[in-house]
Amino acid sequence: MSFENYSDCIFNAFLLHAKQSEVIKRKNEILNGVSEYYNFSAESVLYIGFNPVIMNNSSKTIYVTAISQKVQNFLLKNKIAFTYIPENDLKNYYKHFDIVIALDEYFTFSSSDQEQKDKVTNICNITKEYIVTTCKDYKNQDFKDKEFSLPALIRGNSEIGIFIEFHDQNLNNRNAWSTKVFEIHNDSLTVFGGFERRALFFKQLAKFTADSGAVNFVVHKNLMYKSLIKKNYEHVISIQFENNGNR
Repeated sequence: MSFENYSDCIFNAFLLHAKQSEVIKRKNEILNGVSEYYNFSAESVLYIGFNPVIMNNSSKTIYVTAISQKVQNFLLKNKIAFTYIPENDLKNYYKHFDIVIALDEYFTFSSSDQEQKDKVTNICNITKEYIVTTCKDYKNQDFKDKEFSLPALIRGNSEIGIFIEFHDQNLNNRNAWSTKVFEIHNDSLTVFGGFERRALFFKQLAKFTADSGAVNFVVHKNLMYKSLIKKNYEHVISIQFENNGNR
């Protein structure tokens, strides 16, 4: 299963939420915090997967990848001007985007260590200024957190949705697992996944990005991110590149 499918689950949770404007505001505050840290206002932004922050983006040019047709239709209906790029075509956009937004632990969605490293390298190659991503602290993760994320309940105006994320650990590799998300919407059940995953450690990500030209790696201590479909917090990480052409 692709990250696009996982993104659909987050999209479903957003659609159900009775206070969408508050969700957008909270998520946007995180990106604003990173933008203020670098004192940089992007003209072009690439979003990987659906995230509510796209609904309040002020950048001149918006690109989106790893979203389904139903998400594209929703964005168009809400008058969000964007360019869709198939995920496999991103390799053709070398140093094209000022900022790349890859939240919801995007880099952990890999079926092998090499695929994970290649994914990080590819995103570094298309970024001019900085990447914003999120990740748990896998080095210090409690054992009890390995099998299930904390379930999330989303209240709509007249409906509720319950999201339960299950992680089936690989018995031969303690850093690998398969994720499924169970969406219970009223009396119906939808299953997303399984998604092949790999743990990603901060030092490991810093090494991968430095090898791909990054000049700064920051775990923002005052910023924490929480997905709509689970209550676990993820660390906000930014990876900066030296774009001499714009400095």
